[in-house]
Amino acid sequence: MKLSKVVEDIKPSGIRKFFDIVSEMKDAISLGVGEPDFDTPWHIRDEGIFALEKGKTFYTSNAGLKDLRSEISNYLMRSQKVHYEPMSEILVTVGGSEAIDIGLRAVINAGDEVIIPQPSYVSYEPCAILAGAKPVIIDLKAENEFRLTPQELENAITDKTKVLILPYPNNPTGAIMEQSDLEAIAKIIIEKDILVMSDEIYAELTYKGKHVSITSIEGMKERTILINGFSKAYAMTGWRLGYACGPCEIIKQMTKIHQFAIMCAPTTSQYAAVEALKNGDKDVAEMRQAYNQRRRFLLSRFKEMGLECFEPYGAFYVFPCIKEFGLTSEEFATKFLHEEKVAVVPGTAFGDSGEGFLRISYAYSMENLKIAIGRLENFIKKLRGLDK
Repeated sequence: MKLSKVVEDIKPSGIRKFFDIVSEMKDAISLGVGEPDFDTPWHIRDEGIFALEKGKTFYTSNAGLKDLRSEISNYLMRSQKVHYEPMSEILVTVGGSEAIDIGLRAVINAGDEVIIPQPSYVSYEPCAILAGAKPVIIDLKAENEFRLTPQELENAITDKTKVLILPYPNNPTGAIMEQSDLEAIAKIIIEKDILVMSDEIYAELTYKGKHVSITSIEGMKERTILINGFSKAYAMTGWRLGYACGPCEIIKQMTKIHQFAIMCAPTTSQYAAVEALKNGDKDVAEMRQAYNQRRRFLLSRFKEMGLECFEPYGAFYVFPCIKEFGLTSEEFATKFLHEEKVAVVPGTAFGDSGEGFLRISYAYSMENLKIAIGRLENFIKKLRGLDK
């Protein structure tokens, strides 16, 4: 069969493998999927149900409901003091993933380079390749808390560089970029005249101060595609709703691709999202507090068992180092799954620089976390020969 060589050469996601196994394994616990364990808050679900009852089941405009785009604009103004024009600078998408895909396709010409700091979300590199770009990988370092440094960025830029993907708060590391970090790289971005795709899907899950968007820095809004959505902050993964904000000429081209490929994001989800943005701040705060408790619990337990892990301040992941055990990330995760029935994700699923690390999600109940970390402690004792 004649298939696309480009598609054939793209490796499948390294995340799913372990969960196909764990789904068939009795008494197994998964700490791998990046999905909130909270139900979508009732008032948000009610709005979706009400929309269905009222027969609001037709297509919306391609770019999304006017009311939703207005609420997205209001949210970004109150959270970042950045104004986006609802009717020309905002596009509602099928999750943040669609926004990443069409955002790259809207700006890339064949042969352009896209800088991707890794470890990072698994979709960036394949989406860049599918758009016809050459991915240029920056290997982030644990000693820098997996932040992107100005020198690393400067070293990666060439005359073919078109886009920098900025994945903070970061999946899988939990790393964040603070105001001073962003200001330092913004100078280079402006000087070199490149675009930024800032994936801020975990913006509301920040545990050190408040999330800062690079769009709030002078000179950056006009050269940034901001990606966000409802999956993580509002526990709305299955509603499949995200959005992109950016210069009107970029959003116009993204909307064209969206128009032909998708038509519009799910209508019911859009009505629910209006309610989420209007009245969901309290829900987000409660979920953030619960995640923070779990985060502190994991870091405390790692310290007790002598497992090295830098302190993550965003998202709902920890990224402990397992280099001392002489196993690759894949070997460690596989052995841990079969011997202790706990699924975690090898760091290499997020790029080669993830070797020697594991991604552990704390978007799970404290009860399951305690059981799973107890099993991890037993496993580590065996590896260290301390289980006798």
